[in-house]
Amino acid sequence: MDSRDTAPDSWEQEEDAEAPAPAAELPAAFAALNVNAKPFVPNVNAPVFVPSFLQASSAGIPASDGGNRRLCVFPAPVENGNTEADMAAEEETWEQKEEPGGGEGGGGQEELGTEGEDEEMMEEEEEEIPLPKVAPPLPDAPKKEHVNVVFIGHVGAYVSSLLLQYLTGMVDKRTLEKYEREAKEKNRETWYLSWALDTNQEERDKGKTVEVGRAYFETEKKHFTILDAPGHKSFVPNMIGGASQADLAVLVISARKGEFETGFEKGGQTREHAMLAKTAGVKHLIVLVNKMDDPTVNWSLERYEECKEKLVPFLKKVGFNPKKDIHFMPCSGLTGANLKDPVPECPWYTGLPFISHLDSLPNFNRSSDGPVRLPIVDKYKDMGTVILGKLESGSISKAQQLVMMPNRHTVEVLSLLSDDVETDDAGPGENLKLRLKGIEEEEILPGFILCSPDNLCHSGRTFDAQIVIIEHKSIICPGYNAVLHIHTCIEEVQITALICLVDKKTGEKSKTRPRFVKQDQVCIARLRAAGVICLETFKDFPQMGRFTLRDEGKTIAIGKVLKLVPEKD
Repeated sequence: MDSRDTAPDSWEQEEDAEAPAPAAELPAAFAALNVNAKPFVPNVNAPVFVPSFLQASSAGIPASDGGNRRLCVFPAPVENGNTEADMAAEEETWEQKEEPGGGEGGGGQEELGTEGEDEEMMEEEEEEIPLPKVAPPLPDAPKKEHVNVVFIGHVGAYVSSLLLQYLTGMVDKRTLEKYEREAKEKNRETWYLSWALDTNQEERDKGKTVEVGRAYFETEKKHFTILDAPGHKSFVPNMIGGASQADLAVLVISARKGEFETGFEKGGQTREHAMLAKTAGVKHLIVLVNKMDDPTVNWSLERYEECKEKLVPFLKKVGFNPKKDIHFMPCSGLTGANLKDPVPECPWYTGLPFISHLDSLPNFNRSSDGPVRLPIVDKYKDMGTVILGKLESGSISKAQQLVMMPNRHTVEVLSLLSDDVETDDAGPGENLKLRLKGIEEEEILPGFILCSPDNLCHSGRTFDAQIVIIEHKSIICPGYNAVLHIHTCIEEVQITALICLVDKKTGEKSKTRPRFVKQDQVCIARLRAAGVICLETFKDFPQMGRFTLRDEGKTIAIGKVLKLVPEKD
């Protein structure tokens, strides 16, 4: 039997079954049907199916016999004397009535008759999902300059949120909606934008970024890797690791009344983060004055200038040149204002929006001819030993033989990924995952360096350095212990001797050895690490020659390595 005849038969039977019912009872019967069907058939689909059903039945006219044809399309409204509105309800009800009994002939007719329509609709539905996920054009990545951006700022300056503005296409709308729901469940509605980078449970529960989050996006000329450094006091060591991989720092400060002051006064993280960024070798600093849309601020130029005036002298003291190295811009991390597009409410700001400004920055001059230097940030097991780090100089390719310092293990590169995309070779500035042969994961520690065999980095325990005491209440004498942060390495260190004081203005060195140093003084001291570490002099390789000293959760001093002292046998 022709399948196209089946459906009209079943409809005819259904109609006959209901025919004896008095006209007055018909609307009630239909209402009952609608109630039963609603939970099963989404409302969204109903309008699409009604016209397709009509088209299908009219398309099927030549193949079916006259009686069926008449019953299928015309008699229902005529026999029952229904209005056009009732007719629409009746057709919808039939359609809904058939859906639950998909196994019957009626279901078969709908599937057959609307096959083309169904396919189109399925295609539309499938297309809806990937559309918002604008993945960056990663195949072009090696051609673009790689720039690492570290976002730093006091807790609550919405650092993650700001980064995240899904306008860069890294996080789509549906994912954000999911984060918003989850954040609400934990009573953290205002934190939901941060959740895309704050991926572990601890961060989400506290609403603070603990690890250094990673995401990337592309502009026309550059490939940016975002390092979202933690903004909470006890997590500063993590931030140092993030900043040590960065080329560019974005300091996010809050313009909201009271919040800027909290982040900037002693004990706030804005000061410490800016200082650490400079120590870690960040050349450019963009200061985003966030929350400008707050009712207490309302895009006020006076408040913007007030924040600027307080911050510039400090940034100058840390070593940034206000004319060349620093760029201020107002924005709102929550609404995305001035991140991608200019803000009508802010006519006094004439510069480029944030992302356009990033794209317009001059290129970072990096040499791929230098020796391979890759400080290791992390390691794990995955079908072998995998290490993560930023290639500071040189270039690495597949099957290359390298040496892991300070243990002098010879390793071979089995595969390499640059920002999660597999590649055959990588240049300086890229964030890499390398799968290595010839070394076990347990034998590697963060702070180890991957080097080219013909040019190994220096390693040792004792070195002379110029240090600036940033913040320490009491005096510092020989025998003082602190924690050394140098590139990605963290090690206990002791000041074994104070060699001389250095005049801040003239750079002159004192003739006599000081017995102690105190806050704001500059001195040259000899330091000895608890274990062997990899390091270089600042003048030979700045990325591996600058460091910070921390004690009791505070940054005590910043410094640079002047000379490596050979060990006495």
